[in-house]
Amino acid sequence: MGFWEQQRVLVTGGNGFLGRHLVGRLRTLGCASISAPPRAEYDLRSLDAVIRLYTDTRPTIVIHLASIVGGIGANRARPAEFFYDNLVMGTQLLDQAWRVGVPKFVAIGTVCAYPKFAPVPFREDDLWNGYPEETNAPYGLAKKMLLVQSQAYRQQHGYNSIFLLPVNLYGPGDNFDPGTSHVIPALIRKCLEAVDQGADRIEVWGDGTPTREFLYVEDAAEAIVLASERYNSSEPVNVGSGEERSIADLAMRVASCAGFTGRIEWDPSKPNGQPRRKLDTSRARERFGFEAHTRFDEGLKRTVDWYVATRRS
Repeated sequence: MGFWEQQRVLVTGGNGFLGRHLVGRLRTLGCASISAPPRAEYDLRSLDAVIRLYTDTRPTIVIHLASIVGGIGANRARPAEFFYDNLVMGTQLLDQAWRVGVPKFVAIGTVCAYPKFAPVPFREDDLWNGYPEETNAPYGLAKKMLLVQSQAYRQQHGYNSIFLLPVNLYGPGDNFDPGTSHVIPALIRKCLEAVDQGADRIEVWGDGTPTREFLYVEDAAEAIVLASERYNSSEPVNVGSGEERSIADLAMRVASCAGFTGRIEWDPSKPNGQPRRKLDTSRARERFGFEAHTRFDEGLKRTVDWYVATRRS
């Protein structure tokens, strides 16, 4: 039997954006059992619920995707919630996985864990050389505690857990809620609504100078699959495309793809977020053979097409 045909996988957050793509990929691999219960069934902030979840699913691998997450506005409005909920969920899930004997735990962190002024490209060894960008520090630090926990449990208990650091994801099925979405779906929605309304301008937060790296969601799912199968170390691993682009360039590409031909006006009174983000992705390539293969413009078109079709249905 193949590796996945022997695995019972629990995917927390399996009904979310990345989770749905990951579950789909696991199905194509013939995974023996996949559990992706909805949030309403198990409140992962409750220890009793976590214990019941493991009793009900008996996983051989846990892939922890569940998180409270959002863009800059949501992080500024709900920092306590983003810190507490993410910290408690991760801490309890990993601890109980060790206690009940789950063979492997896969923790998904965030690029927001990196210091605000980390040298570019971000290398995993620079994770502790400064404080994260302030607007998303509570979220980034809560997720980074999973790395500390993973390393501590491996050192003391020999427990097999790994920690991945993905960049900003995008793709079909993303969150387009204007109050909580990240930059790509937010721009897509703004541009399409402007087209619908015949508007000749859109307004975008910041000044357009920050840079970001984006990874297509199906590539991210493939990275998690490869790491779950092949990687067995608590050294953190970046997961990204290795391509850096400015928010200004992004806005122009989104506008073109969405058919918006008006002006893009910047609001520098709003925060830019971290000045630059670009990962060194060599460790993922070397340790478990992952390289992103979806070109950005291709992935962006798929995302816009999906959202247009969803709005019409």
